[in-house]
Amino acid sequence: MKLMFISDIHGSLFWLEQALAKVEEEQPHTLVILGDFLYHGPRNPLPDGYNPQGVATKLNAYGKSLVAVRGNCDAEVDQMLLEFPMMGDYVLILHEGRKIYATHGHGFSIDHLPALAEGDVFIQGHTHLPVADIKEGIYVLNPGSISLPKENNPNSYGILENGEFTVKDFTGNVVKHLKL
Repeated sequence: MKLMFISDIHGSLFWLEQALAKVEEEQPHTLVILGDFLYHGPRNPLPDGYNPQGVATKLNAYGKSLVAVRGNCDAEVDQMLLEFPMMGDYVLILHEGRKIYATHGHGFSIDHLPALAEGDVFIQGHTHLPVADIKEGIYVLNPGSISLPKENNPNSYGILENGEFTVKDFTGNVVKHLKL
């Protein structure tokens, strides 16, 4: 089962459309969105193609094939526009015999992990930095940000399939890779 992870859309219709084109290309079983859907946040610049209503409309078309969690820039008013649940702080996914704890990363994070067993997966967004590493026997992952990457990283997304996590940019280059 192929999973695709995106995070930190921050209202960018332009970058969401790039990500949805990759959904069509990659054909994941499930799209997992790790929060920060519509609002750019007070510390961020406006991303390219800022259009929160357009983002909501596009995401609603994928509502039946996605799983989502709330980010620190998301509010109850966002849920009024989005037709799929996105206000949970985390979601647990069973994937290829592993437990995946997916969250935005402003509560539990790579630096403050929840109780997980060795070999489990923790994936977050929030930092806008791609990560594919192992910490205390836990696989720690971050697909980066599709709209506002930081520290000279490219706009990116993540794919988890066949025991491998890969962060890719939108031209297909591999940014990070880890065998689980």
